[in-house]
Amino acid sequence: MYVLLPMPLMFFAGSDGSSLFSESDNSWVNATKFLTGASAVGSIAIPAILKHAGVIGWGALVMELSSYFVFILAIMFYIRMNDDDEYSFLYN
Repeated sequence: MYVLLPMPLMFFAGSDGSSLFSESDNSWVNATKFLTGASAVGSIAIPAILKHAGVIGWGALVMELSSYFVFILAIMFYIRMNDDDEYSFLYN
């Protein structure tokens, strides 16, 4: 799931990551939001279902969810740091 999660962002959003945080009529941005949301929900739901079924234990569930949140934070920081408008003063 960690390979699939950033794929819609990389393919559909391109260099315009700021459009993901605003309302848009662009169908590619809407598809990106939907696919990223579906991947994010699946990344949480699959370990929860496995724990409920007794396949994995509490330790594995906590480790999976903590690694998921670290991964999401890394993606959010990447999108934020990739915004050229705020950091353009460094190159002027």
